[in-house]
Amino acid sequence: MSIIMVNNRTFSLIKPSAVKNDYHGEIIYLITKAGFKLKAIKMVKLSIEDASRFYAMHKGKEFFDELIRFISSGPILALVLEKENAVEDFRKLIGATNPAKAEHGTIRQQFGESITKNAVHGADSSENAQKEWSFFFSEREILN
Repeated sequence: MSIIMVNNRTFSLIKPSAVKNDYHGEIIYLITKAGFKLKAIKMVKLSIEDASRFYAMHKGKEFFDELIRFISSGPILALVLEKENAVEDFRKLIGATNPAKAEHGTIRQQFGESITKNAVHGADSSENAQKEWSFFFSEREILN
């Protein structure tokens, strides 16, 4: 995959609380309405071990155990998204980590319940996006 294409892609998870509350359809609609193309989508339920591996960069932080319990508590949707300036535009679309501080109209403001149950995860860089989607998808599962 070319570096230009990678820079135009990002990774997201729709978290268990949003799936449980049946918000995932509305969230996907808002993502595609904002101009993102779905390149891969998969519903999975992470084990505690898989969740710990996925969020290994947060190991040792005070919120780690709560995050792992939450993210493994039910099904999630993993998404690979494509759009020019994907990472920055997606982070703007989802809003601040804390839904109470997220800008009006953002996904987290509309569907988030708390800092942990904030509806969606969004990669913070193109490099991390590629690492994160590689955790969930093989290259053949991602549309060109």
